Amino acid sequence: MRLLQYNEAINEALSEELARDEKVFLLGEGVGVSSLATTRGLVQKFGPDRVIDTPIAEAAITGCAIGAATMGYRPIADLMYSDFLYTAADDVLIRAPQWRFLHGGRQSLPIVFIAGSGGYRKVGPEHSHSPHSIMLHHPGLKVVVPSTPYDAKGLLKASIRDDNPVFYMFHKALIGMKEDIPEEEYIIPLGQAKVRREGTDVTVVAASYMNYLAIQAADKLKGEISVEVIDPRTLEPLDLDTILKSVIKTGRVVIVDEDTERCGFAGELMAQIMEHAFDELDAPIKRVCAANYPIPSGFLEKFVLPQPAQILAAIREVVK
Repeated sequence: MRLLQYNEAINEALSEELARDEKVFLLGEGVGVSSLATTRGLVQKFGPDRVIDTPIAEAAITGCAIGAATMGYRPIADLMYSDFLYTAADDVLIRAPQWRFLHGGRQSLPIVFIAGSGGYRKVGPEHSHSPHSIMLHHPGLKVVVPSTPYDAKGLLKASIRDDNPVFYMFHKALIGMKEDIPEEEYIIPLGQAKVRREGTDVTVVAASYMNYLAIQAADKLKGEISVEVIDPRTLEPLDLDTILKSVIKTGRVVIVDEDTERCGFAGELMAQIMEHAFDELDAPIKRVCAANYPIPSGFLEKFVLPQPAQILAAIREVVK
């Protein structure tokens, strides 16, 4: 076991997969320097033909990735920030997800779109979004949202080996988190949620950095309320069975999501729980989400993004 940071675990996954399969290559803006340290040192190790530092041109990056994938390569397209997916939305949300369907299942498209997501870094409205709900609206695109260094590595390796397009969103606020990582290889299959905390009074479903905040809330309420924390790990495919099993046990649910409350993942999950486990609920489901408002810069950010006090208040409200 080694103690690795979240970004170091991502870097190690990339390095191992580049070494394992010569068809894997990485391209994107800043991958040579890597401001978030996820690709640092890879160009020196694998050369500029397999770690390609591109201009700031997201549509060119994603277009090259789609073309390469149709020819049997396994590209990893680094967009730096998930906010930038909108510049390449036609490729990421329309072309890539529909490719296999349009070709009758005869053509796979093994692409990983990777980008840092989320706020809590006070970097303003163009670098703080969590646009996973947009991605979930486009069938054919898998969405991965790791919340720990261990998961960041294992889920990325699974994403790279998947024959379908995957959007892998690592959270910028988790970059400094450290965890013991095994030296031996491991892979975490997509579509398997994780129970992070066992509990009996209320289920809190939270992914990525929200899971970190939910665990903090559960720890603060120890001895007062028994909180079960579920980490979906992937939003598509979604392990609804694990979530419903927990809901049946506790009878109460809080969903924490960094995306906006309006038309967000929390609303979708709330609807699915209501459809499949309505009779198991002992209280209305509560959501803790970002406000329906642009994400401001600096200290004003906290008035829009979900805060620990809101999570605590929601948990207490559903168990009263």
